[in-house]
Amino acid sequence: MFGRIFGKPKQETNALTTLDKLNERKGRAGRVQPGECYRLYPRCVYDAFAEYQLPELLRTPLNSLCLQIKSLQLGSIAEFLSASLQPPESLAVNNAIEFLKMIGALDETENLTNLGRYLSVLPVDPKLGKMLIYGAVFHCLDPILTVVSGLSVKDPFLLPQDKKDLAGSAKSRFAAKDYSDHMALVRAYEGWKAADREGSAYEYCWRNFLSAQTLQAIHSLRKQFQFILRDSGLLDSNPSICNSLSHNQSLVRAVICSGLFPGIASVVQREKSMSFKTMDDGQVLLYANSVNARYHTILYPWLVFGEKVKVNAVFIRDSTGVSDSILILFGGNLVKGDMAGHLKMLGGYVDFFMDPGLSDFYLNLKDELDKLIRKKLQDPSIDIHKEGKYLMLSVQELVSADLCEGRFVFGRETQKAKVSRSEGNNDRNMNHYIRDGRNPKSLLQTLLMRAGHTPPKYKTKHLKTNEFRAIVEFKGMQFVGKPKKNKQLAERDAAIEALGWLTHTSCINPPEMDAVDDENAPLDITENMLKLLGKHRRSRLKGNFNTTR
Repeated sequence: MFGRIFGKPKQETNALTTLDKLNERKGRAGRVQPGECYRLYPRCVYDAFAEYQLPELLRTPLNSLCLQIKSLQLGSIAEFLSASLQPPESLAVNNAIEFLKMIGALDETENLTNLGRYLSVLPVDPKLGKMLIYGAVFHCLDPILTVVSGLSVKDPFLLPQDKKDLAGSAKSRFAAKDYSDHMALVRAYEGWKAADREGSAYEYCWRNFLSAQTLQAIHSLRKQFQFILRDSGLLDSNPSICNSLSHNQSLVRAVICSGLFPGIASVVQREKSMSFKTMDDGQVLLYANSVNARYHTILYPWLVFGEKVKVNAVFIRDSTGVSDSILILFGGNLVKGDMAGHLKMLGGYVDFFMDPGLSDFYLNLKDELDKLIRKKLQDPSIDIHKEGKYLMLSVQELVSADLCEGRFVFGRETQKAKVSRSEGNNDRNMNHYIRDGRNPKSLLQTLLMRAGHTPPKYKTKHLKTNEFRAIVEFKGMQFVGKPKKNKQLAERDAAIEALGWLTHTSCINPPEMDAVDDENAPLDITENMLKLLGKHRRSRLKGNFNTTR
């Protein structure tokens, strides 16, 4: 009798499959008696396999390893790794170092910061470790423990092929329409704990399509993380103090943002749909099992996420909606732009436009908050909620009161100069907006919808010269473009005229608006934006500014 081993295509063709593993499997068929081995893939696939598996150093992220190298005082990270038998690519090493600098684990001279010292002892990815530390610092530890533990193991939400709709509806109930997979995980875990105390944990998991084994693994990880944080001195001996602000969902979102950054996607609302864009991949999609994939409209202007997966397209897995204020205060390094009231992040990919006084306030508040956190990490015995009482209250008030309208509009090119009125200006602006695939019509629509208006309308006229002239209209204003050879270019030119007015890159003024008389005045792109937003939005913005000073 012949033993037969059938190779599974999914297993045999994954990234870790190598010829030595295949030959080892083949040997099992004839180990004790003659046998046969069947492989369910073509010869060309077999020939494409690597002979041996790549070393772990070449196929895993280097972030945690780089932290360990610095914590053990082994010198330069790049020099240490270059001495290995099969050193990783220099680009991978540099990317890991830059990431650690971005999250504040390393300083500019590649030395460990106080945050980096804490991250080096946490057995998780540095970004999740940062989330844990911030959860302890901001006294909202319990939900953050659940989120980090859940991201460290597999998803507890099951998705049976024959019951996808029922499973999706069960997960949506946990989300409670707050646009967060992470908060859905927190509620599912808390419900499981309550059911376990009542002796009905099995029924709870069966009814809500949850994996009991995964929830138990999350429960065990939570305890381990809590012990490590307590040993580090970041946790107060009184558990109620560690969770005194766990009820503040906006603050929990802010801490999640601090850990998942720079995993940020912009939410672009359209008339009947919406899309999501990231800095590295452009347009991306949401995984089908994400609660945010079930909504036609997401009220938040941004989504933070921890993982991307590329199949036919790029998908982002679990995500949480965050407001402008959360991203400004808990995101990455924030710097002033070239114009008054302009703040930028991630090298200019993320733009915020606001009143100059408000932008200065945000910058100062973020700077003071970062100093306070660094002080806490340097001396864990300091109670920043007492020493920096009013600062912490201001931060809580600001992240909670932001109405998530995305009024600090993003997505426009920032390197603009004030230009004189000449024939060549519009052509230069056209090149400025359409390079690198940018679409001025899309930018204009994003700007208007962030301000709460309907998309712009275009009217095109066929001229006697066999050219086309377009007019774009919104909120009672019309902007006329120059004649172009086809309708698409004509509409783009009209959109650029409107964008030029909104961003002060042209001196064109619509009939309903006043001209800017002082040519030497500093650029303030919010003058026309505030007129676009309307009086009621201006008063609300000023009210938020006054209450959070």
